Amino acid sequence: MIAFENAAYGYGDRLILSDISMSLAPGSFHFLTGPSGAGKTTFLRLCNAELSPTAGKLTLFDMDVASLDRDGIAGLRRRVGMVHQQVQFLDHLPLNENVALPLTVAGKPSIGDDLTQLLAWVGLSERQEARPPELSGGERQRAALARSLILSPEIVLADEPTGNVDWEMSLRLLQLLIELNRMGKTVLIATHDLNLIRAAKAQVSARVLRISGGAVQSAGADL
Repeated sequence: MIAFENAAYGYGDRLILSDISMSLAPGSFHFLTGPSGAGKTTFLRLCNAELSPTAGKLTLFDMDVASLDRDGIAGLRRRVGMVHQQVQFLDHLPLNENVALPLTVAGKPSIGDDLTQLLAWVGLSERQEARPPELSGGERQRAALARSLILSPEIVLADEPTGNVDWEMSLRLLQLLIELNRMGKTVLIATHDLNLIRAAKAQVSARVLRISGGAVQSAGADL
């Protein structure tokens, strides 16, 4: 589903990631760890085809990203849901319209009842008319997760999704991501929270990846 072959990414004289050769299988669950600035967000942006490797090869859904034109990349990215670390919403729109925005961008009709069910699934039914400034940190993160799922992606990427919420909300978000994986979706979470990883490994078979010195490697069983 996602495959790197001797891939690297950098700009100018700065190399951020190098010599990545690995794959993420359909339906797998992964964590990505590493110190701040190690390149976790860059790796996720590569997995989202938001960036292309500056060396080597990246294949998503059996397609070489380098061979795709702008429309091809856009179509591929609709198959990947991304929860960004810094959640961005349009403050003048209610929550339900913010969550549905990817449908508008993709030129697809509103999904009506499906949107209602999605908001209920993340526990935001009673907040769907609220404006983003009225939402708590946990509500914003759950709204961001709902928005990432609105196009029914096959892969869900989350960049530090629990970084700004308390432990109880962290576990609630984790449970939603585990449920998505049990539905067959590939999940990749970038996090520095080892307790979150341990909580997940008690429920799901999760592979832990670590970025160190620009390389992405398996963290083994030490977590």
